[in-house]
Amino acid sequence: MELGLQQTLSLTQQLVMTPQLQQAIKLLQLSRLELAETIEQEMEQNPALEEELNEDRSDQNITAQESETIAKEKESPVKEITIDEKVPSDTDWDNYINEYNSTGRIYTESENTEAPNFEAFTSERKTLEDHLKWQLMLSGLNDDEERLGHQIIGNLNRDGYLCSGVDEIAENAEVEIQTVEKVLAVLQTFDPPGVCARDLGETLLIQVKMLGIENHIITEIITHHLKNLENRNSKKIAKALRITTDDVRAAVKVIQYLEPKPGRKFTTDEPAYIIPDIYVYKEEDGFKIVMNDDGLPKLRISRFYRTAIADGKKISKETKTYLNEKMQSASWLIKSIHQRQKTIYLVMESIIKFQREFFEKGIAYLRPLILKDIAEDIEMHESTISRVTTNKYAYTPQGLFELKYFFNSSIARTGGQSMASASVKDKIRLLIENEDPNTPLSDDRIAVILQKSDIEIARRTVAKYRKVLNILPSNKRKQL
Repeated sequence: MELGLQQTLSLTQQLVMTPQLQQAIKLLQLSRLELAETIEQEMEQNPALEEELNEDRSDQNITAQESETIAKEKESPVKEITIDEKVPSDTDWDNYINEYNSTGRIYTESENTEAPNFEAFTSERKTLEDHLKWQLMLSGLNDDEERLGHQIIGNLNRDGYLCSGVDEIAENAEVEIQTVEKVLAVLQTFDPPGVCARDLGETLLIQVKMLGIENHIITEIITHHLKNLENRNSKKIAKALRITTDDVRAAVKVIQYLEPKPGRKFTTDEPAYIIPDIYVYKEEDGFKIVMNDDGLPKLRISRFYRTAIADGKKISKETKTYLNEKMQSASWLIKSIHQRQKTIYLVMESIIKFQREFFEKGIAYLRPLILKDIAEDIEMHESTISRVTTNKYAYTPQGLFELKYFFNSSIARTGGQSMASASVKDKIRLLIENEDPNTPLSDDRIAVILQKSDIEIARRTVAKYRKVLNILPSNKRKQL
């Protein structure tokens, strides 16, 4: 067998991800906020990319007649303005002095005076730690106890509970456990009521004490029967305490108004506002789709660098190559953004075609839909549809929804067309909202009711949907 080097020519096909394609795919799956950040970064890194301002657009709208008028105004000579410095002889100087020379304060503003910082006028939200430290400074404790109080406050979680043990705090502070207990007892009298407790039972007992309620039934339920209270087992509580169920219900009415998380009102979490990418409006016989471009800069290639490249004589070859690369990169970005908007529009248009009854009548008419249906309709790949519908929101006549919301699995019906799982979840929610609080519907009972409506569903599916809706089971929804 002879070994050697040979050259052969063969044709093969392979998918190559060009930089343009990679950029288009990346932009397609970005949310609105991430897209705005990406555009800002590109504008900082690419000098050939700039934002089209409103002034630039208004300049383009100037008509030829307006331009001619402006030109004539420029050509016409400007008359020199003269000031007559002669003072009238009949001026009443006494009235002038009395009118303009006031004896009150005169405020003058120098040119170097800075404008006030309006951000300083915005009130800052007070944290639980700041609120407790302010009370600690007024508590009258000595320096060592105050220092220990600061350490205890530093070990509270966001709900106001003490995370560390008393022995651990005493060891770290090198003090006796009794000293920590003493300072902790002082902190537990602070506002909000129930703060610095070690568990739920202790925070409820602190609040009962601060309210001045002296009732041994309430104390016993909180101390020994919180588990039965959670399971709404009033009969077991009544039997253990040898009282009637009416007494238990009366005690529970007081307990349910206590705050299980004392630090809740001091939370610093800011609400997350959703800005829709698409607006869908109802119009006579159809729907109008409007892309939301507010907040996204309008991009264009810099005129300055385009002119510099066109001249080409005053710049070096290396500079010209660099500018060509940047202008090409800017052009790719602008095209990718336009392609992204076009793809989102096509996907939304196809969703409306499949879910027209939902947009007209509501969630009960939501149809089963999968990504493949949209992909085949607009002749795109399923992965592209998945990227488009991720973190994109549409404002519709029925409310604000993520595009993923319109894709649902199907639930079979005995006599008719299959039903979307989201519609079934909504039916379960409505059944639970309208149930009798004294005898709540169990998962089995809900499944039977839905089966009577020709919806084939099992009990475990009802339980799964109920958990998705964050609804407690029937034994915990029962009113005592």
